[in-house]
Amino acid sequence: MSKPNGKRYRLETVKRSYSEAVGGERVEFEVGPEDNPQVFSFPHPIFTPDDVQQELNEAKGDEAGARILLGDQYAEFIAAGGDVNSLMLLYVGVRSEAQDKVQKVRPTRG
Repeated sequence: MSKPNGKRYRLETVKRSYSEAVGGERVEFEVGPEDNPQVFSFPHPIFTPDDVQQELNEAKGDEAGARILLGDQYAEFIAAGGDVNSLMLLYVGVRSEAQDKVQKVRPTRG
């Protein structure tokens, strides 16, 4: 139930506004030939679960980070010609871009 003066936020609405601002809760990317790429995804940096974020912080190198981000997709990503360094550069770039975007978000109430 909303407060009469409208000073209360609905967490679902707040999350949705941030998700819309950054393009969704997952980041999709392609690997392979342009005429037949394979699509992979990882959690958007602002929506990465705490346990995954902790693992990323403790990861030693790009391969470890890529394994954490992709989980079960990792072997298929490598088989498709995926490059772990490029993947981690993408992650860092998306995280940096998100910091700029989320500063402009003004969560709406209810």
